[in-house]
This record gives sequence, structure tokens and C-alpha cells, in this order.
Amino acid sequence: MSADLAAVDPADPADPSVPLPGPTLDDIRAARERLVGVVDVTPIQGSRYLEELLGAPVRLKVESLQRTGSYKIRGAYNRLSQLSPEERDRGVVAASAGNHAQGVALAARELGIKATIFMPIGVALPKLQATRGYGADVVLHGRVVDETLAAAGEFAERTGAVIIPPFDHHDVVAGQGTLALEILEQVPDVANVVVPIGGGGLIAGVASAFAQLEPEIGRRVRIIGVQAANAAAYPPSLSAGEPVTIITSPTIADGIHVARPGRLNFDLVQRTVDTVVTVDDDDTARALLVLQERAKLVVEPAGAVGVGAALAGSLRVEGTTVFLLSGGNIDPMVMERVIGRGLAASARYLKVRIPLPDIPGQLSTISAVIADANANVVEVLHTRHGLGLQISEVSIEIHMETRGQEHAEQVLQHLREAGYRPYLDTV
Repeated sequence: MSADLAAVDPADPADPSVPLPGPTLDDIRAARERLVGVVDVTPIQGSRYLEELLGAPVRLKVESLQRTGSYKIRGAYNRLSQLSPEERDRGVVAASAGNHAQGVALAARELGIKATIFMPIGVALPKLQATRGYGADVVLHGRVVDETLAAAGEFAERTGAVIIPPFDHHDVVAGQGTLALEILEQVPDVANVVVPIGGGGLIAGVASAFAQLEPEIGRRVRIIGVQAANAAAYPPSLSAGEPVTIITSPTIADGIHVARPGRLNFDLVQRTVDTVVTVDDDDTARALLVLQERAKLVVEPAGAVGVGAALAGSLRVEGTTVFLLSGGNIDPMVMERVIGRGLAASARYLKVRIPLPDIPGQLSTISAVIADANANVVEVLHTRHGLGLQISEVSIEIHMETRGQEHAEQVLQHLREAGYRPYLDTV
């Protein structure tokens, strides 16, 4: 699914005579000066696999290797560094389940500001430990992020602490926009940039910077946003011409699980982003697998959605394309599940159910058929209970490794030719 921004009320958003809201190019350049010595200039890496897939040169901007494991330190530090002495004395507060929390915590530590971070109960242990490790006071509150946000707001009212928003703020957007300056220096011929979208702070900063750089570089850099299909508030918001709140569903891309765009972010996206596409969790899981195997990179699901869109065939590009891998903070337990999901989505891990006569020797026979097809059995479950089974039948569930879609089809065909009735199941 995609939202072509050229089709959304072109008279107002596309009018170049109307100044862009939010940070100017000078603001973004000033933010970059503030970030010198604080953030890393993260590397650019090629990808032959994606180049062959897209038919265009591909570069990966590996912001997953940034301090705190994501781009969030850019906007957080830029915001905190501009607080007045009186505001610094009051301290700062933020609410986050992960990357924003770590960005604010580290920025506060670097600037000598007391930080209180509200995180939801059940937050991933590595993110909790990292946030505390950067020196922040962490308060666990609420089962959902809305409850956590409300608690942070109450804390700010009670103590006077300054709230640091995750995406909808001029200084935060300017900090994230520094990535555009790095990308242009590292990839001078960049033609397209593919950016994950949650609330929109990252893409607003990057797209706004490139739009303002256009007169200097003499060409248009196309900006493509990618959202998780289960939390895609931008397509309906762009169609409505204003931010709307959607009902979301769980997604492995929890870092961009946002139900409503930021106001400033939306205005900038509407003016400067070319296309927004969505990607489902299976393709995002496949993307994590590709990035680990082909690029040797650990990337969190939210940071891999752009690559997921490429694997899904949702991107049409010409010229050098940069994929912004926005973060690498993934819980090892989640990684294990996501890799399994990616293997299944790539047909490299099959789970099949097969009804069998309840007589000795069947498991040995069926294992030989699978072995002859060069697949590897990794787990077997056996039951006499199940809908659709005859009283003289049992059901066997076999998990096996294959080499991809074509090989998986060959294994299933071998089973059918041997007289079995395999039913493909999901992992």
C-alpha cells in the first residue's frame, strides 16, 4: 500500500513560495555543530543483494551503530543542549519504551541534567538496563504507552521538569535532520532516501533538509517513507489532509508503533516527502534476516522496514538509493522469534502437519522421504487428538529446514508422491 503525496491537495503542500514550517537549513547545520563529539558519523555500507533486487545502486546508512543504538540521540541532545540554565535545573522527563529513553538519558548525562524516564511495565530488559546505565532515574508505569505518557505529564506538572517529546518538536526535528547532511557528504550522488516512519520526526528532519538543500545541489532527492502496516497512521492522515488517530495492531516494529502523526512532522511530511508505503511483519522479518546474513548487520525491526519494503516489491527507484537503518536495539529474545518468522517467510523453515495411519514404522518412513528430498528435520510432534482425524489415524507435525521456496515445494511434492497429505502450517 502506498500514499502518493502528489495526489494529496497539491495546491497548498506543494507551493514552493510558502516557507516550510519547522527548522531551517541553518537550524539543522547549527544542530550538527552541537552534535560534534557527541554523536558518531555512522558508516555507509553497500549491498549487492539489494542492488540486484532493485536494479539500482544501494547504500545502507548504518545508524544502528550510533551511540545508544539509534538516531534518537541526535534530536534529544539538540533539544536538551538549548535548554536555559533555569530549565536545566528543573531536570527533564520523557516517556518511552526504548530508543527515545536511551537518547534522552545519554544526552542528559552528557549535559549534566537530571533525567527521569517513564517506561511501561514489561519493557524489554536490555532497554531498561541501558537507560538506567546512562544515569537516568527510570519509573515503570502503565501497561500501554498512553498510560506511561500520562504519568510523565503528571510528573512534569508536579515537579516542573521539562518534557522532551520523542518527535513533535522543532529542535528534535532539526537534530534528526543532521542525518541528511551526513548522507549527502557520504553519498554525493544520492537520488532516493528510504526512511522508517513512526511519529515522523526522523523523516520530517531528513526530508525538510533535502528540500532546502535542493537549490545548492541542483537536483531533487526523492524521499520515501515506510510504515509498519499494523501502525500506519500517515496514509489515512495524508488522505484526510490532517493528522488522524488510528487503531493500531501489534507489530514487531515496535519502535515505529505510533497511532497519530506529530503535528509539525505531518506538515513537513505533507510538503516534502514523495511517497509513503507500508510493509507487513513477515517482510520486515525477512529484512532482518537479509541484513544479518548478507550485510552482517544487527538491525531492529523498526530500522529494517525500508529493506522489508524492497523485498516486498513496494519500491520503484532509479539512481543511487540510501536505506536509513535507524536503529539496532533488539531484545535477543525478540530476535530469536523474528529470525524464526523470517525463515518461515522465506520458506526456509517449514512446519507441516500430516495425518498418518496409527501403525508402527510411519515416522521412520516419512523421515526417509524428507531426507531423500535433502531437507533436515529439526522437530517432531505426535498426537492422536485433532479435528479431521479418523479414529485409526494420528497427526504428526514436522518442523524442517529447507533452502528456500523452490526447495520447499520440492519437499512437499516428494511427500505427496509418497502418498502423504502434508498441510502447510505457520510458525
